[in-house]
Amino acid sequence: MPMRDAARDACLSHAFLRSWRCHPNLTLIWALLKWNIDRILRNHSGIGLKTLELNLGNEDSTFPYIDSWLQVAVRPGLEKLNLYLYKKNSIRDLQLDTCVFRPTSELGPLRRLTGLNLSSVRITGDELECLLSNSLALEQLELYSCKEIIFLKIPCVLQQLNRLTVLDCYRLQTVECKAPNISIIDFSGDNIKLLFGQLLKMKELDMHQSDAVCYACAELPSIMPNLETLLIGSGIEVVNEPITKFLYLKHLTILISERTFSPPYNYFSLIYFFDASPSLETFFLDVPHEDVKHESVFGASSHLGELPEQQHNCLKIVEIIGFSSAKSLVELTCCIVKNAVSLECLTLDTLRDPWRCSGEANKTCWPISNDELKEASRAVVAIRMYIEHRVAPTSKLTVLEPCTRCHSR
Repeated sequence: MPMRDAARDACLSHAFLRSWRCHPNLTLIWALLKWNIDRILRNHSGIGLKTLELNLGNEDSTFPYIDSWLQVAVRPGLEKLNLYLYKKNSIRDLQLDTCVFRPTSELGPLRRLTGLNLSSVRITGDELECLLSNSLALEQLELYSCKEIIFLKIPCVLQQLNRLTVLDCYRLQTVECKAPNISIIDFSGDNIKLLFGQLLKMKELDMHQSDAVCYACAELPSIMPNLETLLIGSGIEVVNEPITKFLYLKHLTILISERTFSPPYNYFSLIYFFDASPSLETFFLDVPHEDVKHESVFGASSHLGELPEQQHNCLKIVEIIGFSSAKSLVELTCCIVKNAVSLECLTLDTLRDPWRCSGEANKTCWPISNDELKEASRAVVAIRMYIEHRVAPTSKLTVLEPCTRCHSR
Protein backbone atom coordinates (compact mmCIF):
# COMPACT_ATOMS: atom_id res chain seq x y z
CA MET A 1 0.00 0.00 0.00
CA PRO A 2 1.36 3.44 -0.88
CA MET A 3 2.49 5.49 2.09
CA ARG A 4 -0.13 8.20 1.47
CA ASP A 5 -2.98 5.64 1.42
CA ALA A 6 -1.63 3.92 4.53
CA ALA A 7 -1.44 7.23 6.41
CA ARG A 8 -5.00 8.13 5.36
CA ASP A 9 -6.33 4.73 6.49
CA ALA A 10 -4.49 5.02 9.81
CA CYS A 11 -6.06 8.43 10.47
CA LEU A 12 -9.48 7.12 9.59
CA SER A 13 -8.96 4.09 11.84
CA HIS A 14 -8.01 6.26 14.82
CA ALA A 15 -10.95 8.58 14.18
CA PHE A 16 -13.31 5.61 13.96
CA LEU A 17 -11.83 4.10 17.11
CA ARG A 18 -12.39 7.33 19.07
CA SER A 19 -15.94 7.59 17.73
CA TRP A 20 -16.77 3.93 18.39
CA ARG A 21 -15.55 4.00 21.99
CA CYS A 22 -18.24 6.61 22.78
CA HIS A 23 -20.96 5.25 20.52
CA PRO A 24 -24.33 5.25 22.38
CA ASN A 25 -25.79 2.09 20.77
CA LEU A 26 -24.09 -1.30 20.44
CA THR A 27 -25.49 -4.45 18.85
CA LEU A 28 -23.24 -7.48 19.29
CA ILE A 29 -24.15 -10.76 17.58
CA TRP A 30 -22.33 -13.95 18.46
CA ALA A 31 -22.78 -15.52 15.03
CA LEU A 32 -20.79 -12.64 13.47
CA LEU A 33 -18.31 -11.66 16.17
CA LYS A 34 -17.69 -14.87 18.17
CA TRP A 35 -15.20 -14.34 21.01
CA ASN A 36 -14.39 -10.83 19.77
CA ILE A 37 -17.39 -9.78 21.87
CA ASP A 38 -15.22 -10.03 24.96
CA ARG A 39 -12.55 -7.72 23.50
CA ILE A 40 -15.15 -5.29 22.13
CA LEU A 41 -16.88 -4.88 25.46
CA ARG A 42 -13.64 -4.41 27.34
CA ASN A 43 -12.28 -1.85 24.85
CA HIS A 44 -15.41 0.27 24.75
CA SER A 45 -15.06 3.24 27.13
CA GLY A 46 -18.64 2.96 28.36
CA ILE A 47 -19.03 6.75 28.03
CA GLY A 48 -22.40 7.67 26.59
CA LEU A 49 -23.58 4.08 26.14
CA LYS A 50 -27.40 4.11 26.21
CA THR A 51 -28.48 0.89 24.50
CA LEU A 52 -26.78 -2.50 24.38
CA GLU A 53 -28.12 -5.49 22.48
CA LEU A 54 -26.28 -8.72 23.15
CA ASN A 55 -27.48 -11.57 20.92
CA LEU A 56 -25.88 -14.86 21.90
CA GLY A 57 -28.46 -17.19 20.34
CA ASN A 58 -26.65 -20.28 19.05
CA GLU A 59 -27.44 -23.95 19.37
CA ASP A 60 -23.86 -25.18 19.58
CA SER A 61 -22.25 -22.81 22.07
CA THR A 62 -22.39 -22.10 25.78
CA PHE A 63 -21.17 -18.86 27.33
CA PRO A 64 -19.50 -19.20 30.74
CA TYR A 65 -18.47 -15.52 30.68
CA ILE A 66 -21.91 -13.95 30.46
CA ASP A 67 -21.65 -12.64 34.03
CA SER A 68 -18.30 -10.94 33.36
CA TRP A 69 -19.57 -9.47 30.08
CA LEU A 70 -22.56 -7.94 31.85
CA GLN A 71 -20.34 -6.53 34.60
CA VAL A 72 -18.29 -4.76 31.92
CA ALA A 73 -21.28 -3.59 29.88
CA VAL A 74 -23.80 -2.51 32.51
CA ARG A 75 -22.52 0.86 33.71
CA PRO A 76 -24.09 4.12 34.91
CA GLY A 77 -26.04 5.73 32.08
CA LEU A 78 -27.14 2.53 30.38
CA GLU A 79 -30.88 2.85 29.71
CA LYS A 80 -31.77 -0.28 27.74
CA LEU A 81 -30.30 -3.77 27.79
CA ASN A 82 -31.54 -6.47 25.41
CA LEU A 83 -30.09 -9.89 26.17
CA TYR A 84 -30.88 -12.85 23.89
CA LEU A 85 -29.68 -16.29 24.96
CA TYR A 86 -30.18 -19.76 23.59
CA LYS A 87 -32.07 -22.02 25.99
CA LYS A 88 -28.92 -23.95 27.01
CA ASN A 89 -27.38 -20.75 28.36
CA SER A 90 -28.75 -19.22 31.52
CA ILE A 91 -28.12 -16.69 34.26
CA ARG A 92 -27.97 -18.21 37.74
CA ASP A 93 -27.67 -15.04 39.83
CA LEU A 94 -29.22 -11.71 38.79
CA GLN A 95 -28.76 -8.44 40.71
CA LEU A 96 -30.31 -5.21 39.46
CA ASP A 97 -30.03 -1.80 41.15
CA THR A 98 -31.82 1.49 40.38
CA CYS A 99 -33.30 0.66 37.00
CA VAL A 100 -36.51 -0.29 35.18
CA PHE A 101 -37.09 -4.03 34.69
CA ARG A 102 -40.04 -5.24 32.62
CA PRO A 103 -39.73 -9.05 32.37
CA THR A 104 -42.05 -11.12 30.18
CA SER A 105 -42.94 -14.82 30.06
CA GLU A 106 -40.52 -15.30 27.14
CA LEU A 107 -37.45 -14.93 29.38
CA GLY A 108 -36.32 -18.51 28.85
CA PRO A 109 -32.68 -17.96 29.95
CA LEU A 110 -33.86 -17.00 33.43
CA ARG A 111 -35.57 -20.31 34.07
CA ARG A 112 -32.47 -21.63 35.82
CA LEU A 113 -32.19 -18.53 37.99
CA THR A 114 -31.31 -19.41 41.61
CA GLY A 115 -30.79 -15.93 43.07
CA LEU A 116 -32.68 -12.69 42.33
CA ASN A 117 -31.82 -9.37 44.01
CA LEU A 118 -33.74 -6.24 43.03
CA SER A 119 -32.85 -2.95 44.73
CA SER A 120 -34.73 0.29 43.90
CA VAL A 121 -35.98 -1.40 40.73
CA ARG A 122 -39.14 -0.29 38.97
CA ILE A 123 -41.12 -3.49 38.52
CA THR A 124 -44.81 -4.16 39.22
CA GLY A 125 -46.19 -7.03 41.23
CA ASP A 126 -47.71 -8.62 38.10
CA GLU A 127 -44.41 -8.41 36.22
CA LEU A 128 -42.53 -9.94 39.14
CA GLU A 129 -45.10 -12.72 39.46
CA CYS A 130 -44.68 -13.50 35.76
CA LEU A 131 -40.91 -13.76 36.25
CA LEU A 132 -41.19 -15.87 39.40
CA SER A 133 -43.65 -18.28 37.79
CA ASN A 134 -41.01 -19.05 35.15
CA SER A 135 -38.05 -19.25 37.54
CA LEU A 136 -38.64 -22.69 39.00
CA ALA A 137 -35.05 -23.08 40.26
CA LEU A 138 -35.13 -19.89 42.35
CA GLU A 139 -33.66 -20.34 45.84
CA GLN A 140 -33.30 -16.76 47.14
CA LEU A 141 -35.43 -13.67 46.45
CA GLU A 142 -34.41 -10.25 47.78
CA LEU A 143 -36.43 -7.06 47.22
CA TYR A 144 -35.26 -3.66 48.51
CA SER A 145 -37.16 -0.38 47.98
CA CYS A 146 -39.13 -1.65 44.97
CA LYS A 147 -41.84 0.98 45.22
CA GLU A 148 -44.08 -0.13 42.35
CA ILE A 149 -44.96 -3.44 44.01
CA ILE A 150 -48.35 -3.29 45.72
CA PHE A 151 -49.32 -6.99 45.78
CA LEU A 152 -46.47 -9.47 46.08
CA LYS A 153 -47.32 -13.06 45.15
CA ILE A 154 -44.87 -15.89 45.77
CA PRO A 155 -46.33 -18.84 43.81
CA CYS A 156 -46.38 -22.42 45.04
CA VAL A 157 -44.34 -23.59 42.01
CA LEU A 158 -41.20 -22.17 43.67
CA GLN A 159 -40.39 -25.45 45.38
CA GLN A 160 -36.69 -24.55 45.77
CA LEU A 161 -37.20 -21.11 47.32
CA ASN A 162 -35.74 -21.14 50.84
CA ARG A 163 -35.07 -17.47 51.62
CA LEU A 164 -37.24 -14.37 51.14
CA THR A 165 -36.19 -10.78 51.93
CA VAL A 166 -38.61 -7.85 51.49
CA LEU A 167 -37.44 -4.52 52.93
CA ASP A 168 -38.64 -0.92 52.51
CA CYS A 169 -41.12 -1.55 49.68
CA TYR A 170 -43.26 1.36 50.88
CA ARG A 171 -46.31 0.88 48.64
CA LEU A 172 -46.60 -2.81 49.43
CA GLN A 173 -50.03 -3.70 50.83
CA THR A 174 -50.25 -7.50 50.64
CA VAL A 175 -47.78 -10.39 50.65
CA GLU A 176 -49.10 -13.78 49.63
CA CYS A 177 -46.58 -16.58 50.02
CA LYS A 178 -47.34 -20.12 48.90
CA ALA A 179 -43.79 -21.40 48.42
CA PRO A 180 -43.76 -24.43 50.74
CA ASN A 181 -40.06 -24.81 51.55
CA ILE A 182 -39.05 -21.34 52.76
CA SER A 183 -36.90 -21.53 55.89
CA ILE A 184 -35.82 -17.87 56.34
CA ILE A 185 -37.90 -14.67 55.92
CA ASP A 186 -36.64 -11.12 56.49
CA PHE A 187 -39.52 -8.66 56.22
CA SER A 188 -40.37 -5.05 57.06
CA GLY A 189 -43.37 -2.81 56.40
CA ASP A 190 -46.39 -1.18 58.03
CA ASN A 191 -50.06 -2.11 57.66
CA ILE A 192 -49.27 -4.98 55.31
CA LYS A 193 -51.62 -7.92 55.03
CA LEU A 194 -49.71 -11.19 55.28
CA LEU A 195 -51.20 -14.25 53.63
CA PHE A 196 -49.01 -17.22 54.46
CA GLY A 197 -49.83 -20.87 54.07
CA GLN A 198 -48.39 -23.29 56.59
CA LEU A 199 -44.60 -23.06 56.39
CA LEU A 200 -43.41 -26.20 58.13
CA LYS A 201 -39.75 -25.64 57.21
CA MET A 202 -39.56 -22.07 58.51
CA LYS A 203 -36.66 -21.82 60.96
CA GLU A 204 -35.86 -18.09 61.06
CA LEU A 205 -38.11 -15.01 60.83
CA ASP A 206 -37.07 -11.33 60.98
CA MET A 207 -40.19 -9.15 60.91
CA HIS A 208 -40.57 -5.38 61.39
CA GLN A 209 -44.03 -3.80 61.33
CA SER A 210 -46.66 -2.25 63.60
CA ASP A 211 -48.32 -4.73 65.98
CA ALA A 212 -45.67 -7.31 65.09
CA VAL A 213 -45.70 -8.73 68.63
CA CYS A 214 -49.48 -9.18 68.51
CA TYR A 215 -49.25 -10.78 65.08
CA ALA A 216 -46.55 -13.15 66.30
CA CYS A 217 -48.67 -14.14 69.29
CA ALA A 218 -51.84 -14.75 67.30
CA GLU A 219 -50.62 -16.20 64.00
CA LEU A 220 -47.09 -17.55 63.95
CA PRO A 221 -47.44 -20.70 66.11
CA SER A 222 -49.95 -22.19 63.65
CA ILE A 223 -48.26 -20.89 60.47
CA MET A 224 -44.66 -21.60 61.45
CA PRO A 225 -44.79 -24.26 64.16
CA ASN A 226 -41.11 -25.22 63.78
CA LEU A 227 -39.68 -21.71 64.09
CA GLU A 228 -36.34 -21.58 65.96
CA THR A 229 -35.20 -17.95 65.65
CA LEU A 230 -37.58 -14.98 65.82
CA LEU A 231 -36.70 -11.27 65.61
CA ILE A 232 -39.60 -8.83 66.00
CA GLY A 233 -39.34 -5.09 65.43
CA SER A 234 -42.44 -3.08 66.36
CA GLY A 235 -43.41 0.54 66.80
CA ILE A 236 -47.00 0.32 68.01
CA GLU A 237 -48.55 -2.43 70.13
CA VAL A 238 -52.14 -2.24 71.31
CA VAL A 239 -53.35 -5.68 72.34
CA ASN A 240 -51.59 -8.24 74.47
CA GLU A 241 -52.84 -11.79 74.42
CA PRO A 242 -51.68 -15.30 75.37
CA ILE A 243 -50.15 -17.41 72.63
CA THR A 244 -50.09 -21.09 71.81
CA LYS A 245 -46.88 -23.08 71.97
CA PHE A 246 -43.67 -22.24 70.11
CA LEU A 247 -42.25 -25.67 70.81
CA TYR A 248 -38.94 -25.20 68.97
CA LEU A 249 -38.23 -21.50 69.43
CA LYS A 250 -34.68 -21.06 70.77
CA HIS A 251 -33.73 -17.44 70.08
CA LEU A 252 -36.07 -14.47 70.55
CA THR A 253 -35.28 -10.80 69.87
CA ILE A 254 -37.83 -8.01 70.33
CA LEU A 255 -37.06 -4.43 69.25
CA ILE A 256 -39.51 -1.73 70.32
CA SER A 257 -38.85 1.41 68.26
CA GLU A 258 -39.01 5.05 69.35
CA ARG A 259 -42.71 5.86 69.05
CA THR A 260 -45.33 7.28 71.36
CA PHE A 261 -47.23 4.67 73.34
CA SER A 262 -50.53 5.59 74.93
CA PRO A 263 -50.84 3.99 77.35
CA PRO A 264 -47.20 2.95 77.83
CA TYR A 265 -46.38 -0.54 76.64
CA ASN A 266 -46.84 -3.31 79.21
CA TYR A 267 -43.54 -5.17 79.00
CA PHE A 268 -44.69 -7.75 81.53
CA SER A 269 -47.05 -9.13 78.87
CA LEU A 270 -43.99 -10.52 77.09
CA ILE A 271 -43.89 -13.24 79.73
CA TYR A 272 -46.36 -15.04 77.47
CA PHE A 273 -43.47 -15.81 75.13
CA PHE A 274 -41.53 -17.55 77.88
CA ASP A 275 -44.52 -19.62 78.95
CA ALA A 276 -45.16 -20.61 75.32
CA SER A 277 -41.54 -21.36 74.38
CA PRO A 278 -40.20 -24.27 76.44
CA SER A 279 -37.03 -24.50 74.32
CA LEU A 280 -36.08 -20.80 74.53
CA GLU A 281 -32.35 -20.29 75.18
CA THR A 282 -31.66 -16.60 74.48
CA PHE A 283 -33.79 -13.48 74.89
CA PHE A 284 -32.80 -10.00 73.69
CA LEU A 285 -35.05 -6.97 74.34
CA ASP A 286 -34.38 -3.42 73.09
CA VAL A 287 -36.75 -0.80 74.53
CA PRO A 288 -37.03 2.96 73.92
CA HIS A 289 -37.19 5.85 76.36
CA GLU A 290 -40.92 6.34 75.91
CA ASP A 291 -42.45 9.70 75.09
CA VAL A 292 -45.38 8.94 77.41
CA LYS A 293 -44.41 8.80 81.06
CA HIS A 294 -44.37 5.17 82.14
CA GLU A 295 -45.47 3.99 85.54
CA SER A 296 -42.28 3.91 87.56
CA VAL A 297 -41.54 1.20 90.06
CA PHE A 298 -40.93 4.08 92.48
CA GLY A 299 -44.46 5.43 92.00
CA ALA A 300 -47.42 5.35 94.36
CA SER A 301 -48.19 1.70 93.62
CA SER A 302 -44.60 0.54 93.80
CA HIS A 303 -45.50 -2.96 95.02
CA LEU A 304 -44.61 -5.53 92.37
CA GLY A 305 -47.43 -7.70 91.08
CA GLU A 306 -47.58 -11.40 91.84
CA LEU A 307 -44.96 -13.22 89.81
CA PRO A 308 -46.19 -16.47 88.21
CA GLU A 309 -44.54 -19.81 88.95
CA GLN A 310 -43.50 -21.18 85.55
CA GLN A 311 -40.05 -22.72 85.24
CA HIS A 312 -38.00 -21.94 82.13
CA ASN A 313 -35.54 -24.79 82.00
CA CYS A 314 -33.56 -23.85 78.86
CA LEU A 315 -33.21 -20.05 79.13
CA LYS A 316 -29.52 -19.20 79.54
CA ILE A 317 -28.86 -15.68 78.22
CA VAL A 318 -30.99 -12.54 78.71
CA GLU A 319 -30.07 -9.01 77.64
CA ILE A 320 -32.19 -5.87 77.93
CA ILE A 321 -31.03 -2.68 76.23
CA GLY A 322 -32.49 0.62 77.48
CA PHE A 323 -33.49 -0.86 80.84
CA SER A 324 -35.52 1.68 82.83
CA SER A 325 -37.44 1.95 86.08
CA ALA A 326 -40.72 1.15 84.30
CA LYS A 327 -42.68 -1.06 86.68
CA SER A 328 -43.73 -3.55 83.98
CA LEU A 329 -40.12 -3.92 82.84
CA VAL A 330 -38.88 -4.53 86.39
CA GLU A 331 -41.65 -7.10 86.89
CA LEU A 332 -40.72 -8.88 83.67
CA THR A 333 -37.05 -9.06 84.70
CA CYS A 334 -37.86 -10.30 88.19
CA CYS A 335 -40.09 -13.00 86.75
CA ILE A 336 -37.33 -14.13 84.37
CA VAL A 337 -34.78 -14.28 87.18
CA LYS A 338 -37.20 -16.19 89.40
CA ASN A 339 -38.18 -18.85 86.87
CA ALA A 340 -35.13 -19.26 84.61
CA VAL A 341 -33.46 -22.04 86.56
CA SER A 342 -30.60 -22.41 84.03
CA LEU A 343 -29.86 -18.70 83.62
CA GLU A 344 -26.16 -18.06 83.01
CA CYS A 345 -25.94 -14.38 82.02
CA LEU A 346 -28.25 -11.42 82.66
CA THR A 347 -27.17 -8.10 81.12
CA LEU A 348 -29.09 -4.90 81.89
CA ASP A 349 -27.96 -1.85 79.91
CA THR A 350 -29.45 1.34 81.34
CA LEU A 351 -28.65 3.32 78.17
CA ARG A 352 -29.30 2.83 74.47
CA ASP A 353 -25.72 3.88 73.81
CA PRO A 354 -24.14 2.68 70.54
CA TRP A 355 -20.69 3.95 71.49
CA ARG A 356 -19.02 3.68 74.89
CA CYS A 357 -15.53 4.78 75.83
CA SER A 358 -14.93 1.59 77.84
CA GLY A 359 -12.48 3.57 79.97
CA GLU A 360 -10.19 4.44 77.06
CA ALA A 361 -8.76 7.95 77.42
CA ASN A 362 -8.93 8.80 73.70
CA LYS A 363 -12.64 7.91 73.37
CA THR A 364 -15.89 9.39 74.64
CA CYS A 365 -19.32 7.92 75.13
CA TRP A 366 -22.27 8.92 73.01
CA PRO A 367 -23.85 12.11 74.48
CA ILE A 368 -27.17 11.74 76.30
CA SER A 369 -29.77 14.19 77.57
CA ASN A 370 -30.35 15.08 81.22
CA ASP A 371 -33.66 13.18 81.17
CA GLU A 372 -31.94 10.04 79.88
CA LEU A 373 -29.24 10.37 82.53
CA LYS A 374 -31.82 10.73 85.31
CA GLU A 375 -33.80 7.73 84.10
CA ALA A 376 -30.64 5.63 83.80
CA SER A 377 -29.78 6.52 87.41
CA ARG A 378 -33.27 5.48 88.53
CA ALA A 379 -32.89 2.24 86.59
CA VAL A 380 -29.67 1.43 88.45
CA VAL A 381 -31.43 1.97 91.80
CA ALA A 382 -34.32 -0.24 90.68
CA ILE A 383 -31.89 -3.02 89.78
CA ARG A 384 -30.21 -2.83 93.17
CA MET A 385 -33.54 -2.79 95.06
CA TYR A 386 -35.65 -5.31 93.18
CA ILE A 387 -33.49 -7.54 90.97
CA GLU A 388 -29.93 -7.96 92.22
CA HIS A 389 -30.76 -10.03 95.30
CA ARG A 390 -32.99 -12.36 93.25
CA VAL A 391 -30.19 -13.40 90.91
CA ALA A 392 -28.86 -16.86 91.73
CA PRO A 393 -25.15 -17.23 92.62
CA THR A 394 -24.70 -19.41 89.51
CA SER A 395 -25.86 -16.56 87.25
CA LYS A 396 -23.74 -13.58 86.18
CA LEU A 397 -25.42 -10.17 86.46
CA THR A 398 -23.92 -7.34 84.38
CA VAL A 399 -25.26 -3.82 84.89
CA LEU A 400 -24.10 -1.21 82.38
CA GLU A 401 -24.45 2.17 84.08
CA PRO A 402 -23.83 5.71 82.79
CA CYS A 403 -20.12 6.43 82.37
CA THR A 404 -18.73 8.19 85.45
CA ARG A 405 -16.33 10.19 83.25
CA CYS A 406 -18.43 11.13 80.20
CA HIS A 407 -21.78 11.38 82.01
CA SER A 408 -20.56 12.83 85.29
CA ARG A 409 -23.23 15.55 85.40
